[in-house]
Amino acid sequence: MKTDVVIIGAGLAGLSCGLELAEKGRDVVLFEARDWVGGRTASWDENGMLVESGFHRYIGYYQALPHVLARAGVQLNDIIWWEERVEIRTPQHEEPGLFGIAPVHGPLKMIASLIGNNHLLSPLDKASLIPFFVAGYTDFFLNPNKLDYISVYDYAKKYGVRRAAIDYLLVPFSTGLFFRPVKDYSALAFFGLFAPGLTRFYKMRIGAFLGGMTEVMCAPIARAIERRGGKVYTGTPVQRLLAENGQVVGVMLKDEAVRANQVVLATSMDKAQQLLKPLFSEHRWFKPFLNLPTMPAVTIQIDLDRPALPTDRTTFGPGTCLASFSEQSRTTFKHVPGRLSIILTPPERFLNMRPEEVLATVVQDAKKLGMDIKPHIRDFRVISHHADFYSFSPTGYHQQRPGQQTPVQGLKLAGDYTKQPYFATMEGAVVSGLDAAKAILEGR
Repeated sequence: MKTDVVIIGAGLAGLSCGLELAEKGRDVVLFEARDWVGGRTASWDENGMLVESGFHRYIGYYQALPHVLARAGVQLNDIIWWEERVEIRTPQHEEPGLFGIAPVHGPLKMIASLIGNNHLLSPLDKASLIPFFVAGYTDFFLNPNKLDYISVYDYAKKYGVRRAAIDYLLVPFSTGLFFRPVKDYSALAFFGLFAPGLTRFYKMRIGAFLGGMTEVMCAPIARAIERRGGKVYTGTPVQRLLAENGQVVGVMLKDEAVRANQVVLATSMDKAQQLLKPLFSEHRWFKPFLNLPTMPAVTIQIDLDRPALPTDRTTFGPGTCLASFSEQSRTTFKHVPGRLSIILTPPERFLNMRPEEVLATVVQDAKKLGMDIKPHIRDFRVISHHADFYSFSPTGYHQQRPGQQTPVQGLKLAGDYTKQPYFATMEGAVVSGLDAAKAILEGR
């Protein structure tokens, strides 16, 4: 087979790149190892239970992703149910905290959360966060590398954030989003998650998907690529890159070589490293990326005979293994009476546990948060990602992220681990894919 562009991986990065190139008339072929598209934003049938790759939420200030979806014929409000508040539950408090996160769409709820929630955070606790955020965003824009060598916890202590504000706000909004303990979590990643929303605060809100992400988001993009003449092959893993005279000239499938003028590596980070190492382990440009450590993620999804919570709302559980979670039976998984989807922390604790042990631990901690789910469990699945993310440890790893344009002719990179303004988000994946496509279209 011979084509213009081969894209390895049909997650959001690969799909966005493929759509951009196909719209410009390029001959594009995508190869996805799994039997479905979506990558880390996928949904599928896991031995008789519909699951998703993790507990995901859409952030209202995204720009590139909704544009790509519109080009694929998907209207955002048709696939998203908007939340105006998030919830924080702790073992220490009987009453949860409710925090407004939509300054334009839910201003009264946001104001109420700022002056309320005093059972969680006193006025002094809240006030102690002001110098932390002012200094953090000043450093983020003026000296970002400085933030990548200090943890969220140490930065908070440096600026006098009170203990309750750390435990009941910074912990849930860091551990709950990127499942890392605040002492092992770069302040750069923390402030970087929210920085893009500063200039688009009026768009800030969180959205739950109204269906599996493959079905409502990723598969429509794949179909749009095919309507424009591209091809998307699932269940087709790439074995290795093909190189001649120092340039990448194609890929090797199980039984076939596919030659191409350009190859875009849009896989998960660990798979990208595996494909690059045989050819470029000693290449000066690739060495920092090949030495960039990964970090895991583990989620559990539990089917129940009734909803675990009265509302499908993003919820954080500081002080437990439930980093963030939601009852999804009214949104993403309407076919079941109850569905609790949970990101677990710290993920390393659960990687080598048997699924039944993971469930037992979750049941115990859920009860601490007021959810007695054990009598109502019908089924469950544990979904582990051993090395899909680059490490957020405060050791300067951000500088090792590679760009989409490589010095090797015929090779581009795409993925949220590459350099772009976002950190491990859907928007970052899309931006990276569009940037890789741009480099190809501009002949770079």
